Amino acid sequence: MRLVLLHSPLVGPTTWAPVAHLLRRAGAQVVVPDIRAAVTARPPYQSAISRSVAEALAAAPDGAPLVLVGHSGAGPLLPGIADTSGIAVQALIYVDAGLPRPGTNWFERAPGDRAEHLRRLAAGGVLPPWDEWFETGAVDALISDPELRSRFRHELPRLPVAFLAEPTPPAVWAGPSGYLLLSEGYRTDADKARGNGWPVLEKLSHHLGILTQPADVADALNSLCRVLVTDSGRRSPRRGQ
Repeated sequence: MRLVLLHSPLVGPTTWAPVAHLLRRAGAQVVVPDIRAAVTARPPYQSAISRSVAEALAAAPDGAPLVLVGHSGAGPLLPGIADTSGIAVQALIYVDAGLPRPGTNWFERAPGDRAEHLRRLAAGGVLPPWDEWFETGAVDALISDPELRSRFRHELPRLPVAFLAEPTPPAVWAGPSGYLLLSEGYRTDADKARGNGWPVLEKLSHHLGILTQPADVADALNSLCRVLVTDSGRRSPRRGQ
């Protein structure tokens, strides 16, 4: 099995590092692209993200079924990556992530008054790091290990507001999909996924559980891959349609 673990554009690849280590130790081929340069440079951002994923895979072994896994804000990007990166993808897995709404931007998908809150936070068209979007101590409560928290914070990008205003590609994924729920904040998305007939697993901890409870997440990803990647699917990789 090959897995691409895509971090949210709001954070960095360290969020996936513990899970990637466990999956590799279990025999999986794992790629963790770093998309920070793609989301902080110039538009179009999402085509740059697709190129980053394709470049990261170019140096990885080929042949095994490929599953794209997206955490949080990476979720809505998955169909576009599958469609435009030139990669033959077997399945998509959303981890505590928003579901795709092709052709919409982040502001249109944002819950409640989140969009207006971020517009107020922006200075010179650039947002502060993700941990400054919330009340003081919120991230400390999620990541208790000081060293791990320091590595996490060091990677946080300063996103241009233009990134949040760029619509996702109109691609629609027609292949297998699954969902892993980590926090109650994404319960609605998990319920929608279940309503779509997708396999849904729950490993409730918190939104950054991929960083602090990696064993549970790795086990859940392995379980979802076993369900999603069938014998017939191995013979017929798909792309977004």
